[in-house]
Amino acid sequence: MNILVLNCGSSTIKFQLITTDREAMQCDGDCRLARGVIERVGGEAVLTLQTGSNPANHLSEPLRDIRAALDYVIRWIVSPGSGIEAIQNVSQIHAVGHRVVHGGERFTQSMLLDEEAIRHIEKLTDLAPLHNAANVRGVRVIQDLLGHDLPQVAVFDTSFHQTLPERAFLYAIPYQFYRRHAVRRYGFHGTSHRYVAARYRRMRELSVERTNIITLHLGNGCSACAIQAGKSIDISMGLTPLEGLVMGTRSGDVDPALDAFIAAKEGMSAPEVESMLNKQSGLLGLSGLTHDMRELLAEVRDNHDRRAQLAIEVFCYRARKYIGAYLAAMGGADAVVFTGGIGENSPEIREQICDGLQWMGLTLDAERNRVHINGREGPIHATGARLEAYVVPTDEELLIARDTVRCVEGETDF
Repeated sequence: MNILVLNCGSSTIKFQLITTDREAMQCDGDCRLARGVIERVGGEAVLTLQTGSNPANHLSEPLRDIRAALDYVIRWIVSPGSGIEAIQNVSQIHAVGHRVVHGGERFTQSMLLDEEAIRHIEKLTDLAPLHNAANVRGVRVIQDLLGHDLPQVAVFDTSFHQTLPERAFLYAIPYQFYRRHAVRRYGFHGTSHRYVAARYRRMRELSVERTNIITLHLGNGCSACAIQAGKSIDISMGLTPLEGLVMGTRSGDVDPALDAFIAAKEGMSAPEVESMLNKQSGLLGLSGLTHDMRELLAEVRDNHDRRAQLAIEVFCYRARKYIGAYLAAMGGADAVVFTGGIGENSPEIREQICDGLQWMGLTLDAERNRVHINGREGPIHATGARLEAYVVPTDEELLIARDTVRCVEGETDF
């Protein structure tokens, strides 16, 4: 099946076109036909389009909204100039898989969308106002452009974490707020953590029940997940993606009274403080320079910048604390698995995070750690380490494509 995978934001759309089926899933024979990103939707949009392994094309087009952007994508896919030989017309797009950020408590796994499901996703907009509305808009536009009969599937960032026990997802606030407004910890990056756990399991030839790992998704957004017997039992992100690890521009964990304190001292409104914690904090806020870990490492290496070094130390310290906390919560684990842009490509950060965990049995092999970058997966721990470490590049789009096939074919067990 040819699956169009969409991640629709308010001003950015990411897409991939992937051919996969049951046989391909079993032997990793899936084929990525095309990918692209459209940024600055709503004005003169910037497009990056790539077919197969060919060099990417960069161009700009006036695209006023999501509809115009998706119409452009579909017309490009079926055009002779795209170079996608497997697609000559829209009928050869067999289904569409959507990344949907928030599924609340109702959606515990990926599902084939019908009108009732779409309306329920819309009702969850209060929990993810910046994301769910755009996700649903993408679904509606595809209905208009390709017809209501084309199967569409939602794959939720939150669904993998619906196995959290109450002791992990409840906040210690009056219970009535959970009952009335579903205030609880939901967790995000679930598609990435689920893919990485499945890939680790296949690498190690393990059953689901024997998959006991801590996954660290480290990128501009960061999260740690405790996976026991193949299920998420704790996740660093909470009601929103702001909670947990230090991120590119997000603060991660802070004292809940900090909002009111800063608002009073600086004369800021609550929304302004929330925006500051989401967009001006994290690595950017600590360093005063950038949210990009590569640039911070270069500043430390070339200029010995103290605040860049401080930002890196806080980032690694917070991640190390979560590893320790989750090992305690799980009663031990077999491996720590790194993924995401930083986790996959920064040996220095992996080393700093793991430094000090030798007493737990986690010791890295310097050469293994050095060479596992640029998409290379595998172990980075020293021979004989009691607690192992791996790098596993994430592939959320592939998981979405595979889930779309499963849903279209009627599978209910994920």
